[in-house]
Amino acid sequence: MVTTTWRKFIYPCWRPLRESQSENCSNRGGDLSGRVDGLLWYKDLGRHIHGEFSMAVIQANNVLEDQSQLESGSMSSLESGPRGTFVGIYDGHAGPEASRFINNKLFENMKKLTSANHEMSADVIKNAYLATEEEFLSMVKKQWELRPQIASVGSCCLVGVICGGLLYIANAGDSRAVLGRVEKANKQIEAVQLSAEHNANLESVREELHSLHPEDPQIVVLKHKVWRVKGLIQVSRSIGDAYLKKAEFNKVPLLPKFRLPEPFQKPILLAEPSILVHKLYPEDQFVIFASDGLWEHLSNDEAVELVHNSPRNGIARKLVKAALQEAAKKREMRYSDLKKIDRGVRRHFHDDITVIVLFLDSSHLISRSFSRGAFFQ
Repeated sequence: MVTTTWRKFIYPCWRPLRESQSENCSNRGGDLSGRVDGLLWYKDLGRHIHGEFSMAVIQANNVLEDQSQLESGSMSSLESGPRGTFVGIYDGHAGPEASRFINNKLFENMKKLTSANHEMSADVIKNAYLATEEEFLSMVKKQWELRPQIASVGSCCLVGVICGGLLYIANAGDSRAVLGRVEKANKQIEAVQLSAEHNANLESVREELHSLHPEDPQIVVLKHKVWRVKGLIQVSRSIGDAYLKKAEFNKVPLLPKFRLPEPFQKPILLAEPSILVHKLYPEDQFVIFASDGLWEHLSNDEAVELVHNSPRNGIARKLVKAALQEAAKKREMRYSDLKKIDRGVRRHFHDDITVIVLFLDSSHLISRSFSRGAFFQ
């Protein structure tokens, strides 16, 4: 069976690139044969071993902080190991270094652990996150004296794995995976959010933070109508952000805006993901994986309806366009004018947005021996 690899290794080449230039980028075996239109990169339609997919990325920051990948084929380092499809959405903050690192390391760590455990599982995915986190923090320690700002860089991390008739969704941060399911009774499309989010604006997340840090009444602070962990960051889970995980990095020469007035004894942010395992059935049509830049402008229902009622070819690009049209509308401007705004300045209107739509071919996925259900771990 042919292995499909799609990775967005568009650093440092993204300026943005013309398609003919992309072969000069560092892709380390990845595939960059999508197309570029201004600040937009897209692959309208491709195949994975369970169906088809569509990808699109729009840049808003001076340097693109989102990274993403789709790997389809072996989920193990062993030839005899399980086969499946892996999707990763990595939404960086304070710089692109963490999202790039995850794009290089996480899938490979998962494959090693799948080999060692002889199967795919929620624990394999969780431990791949933790191994990637450990490696990134080790890199921060090595570079700390020369590049102290590396301690403030982090990334949200959303992963989907299809293997053995199961869909695993792992999330640390506020990216989101939404399932489009056709109800048998009325044939209507239903949006089902599969990922648990970790954003301090959610009351459940604030409650979790208070339970984990009962000694700290300032663990979450409301600033400018936005809840932030220690008044600094909205997400409560991430890979990276060493300055909020190890006190040794929360000191000079780190920039003052990242430094806390009091030392801390245990990590303030976590890298461990929330994991859901969903048993797939024929009514499960597709999954939309996207960074929070999409969900800031489109609801789950709006996104799922758009995918359901549109041709597959180019649907990720269509979702990005719908989000940008909504962003323009909020600022009382025309979409055509928003498209003219350059990166950097563009960040005042919308975030970097990454979308992968994974279509599910039930003939390759379904095992009738399973009962319907899903569970969080």
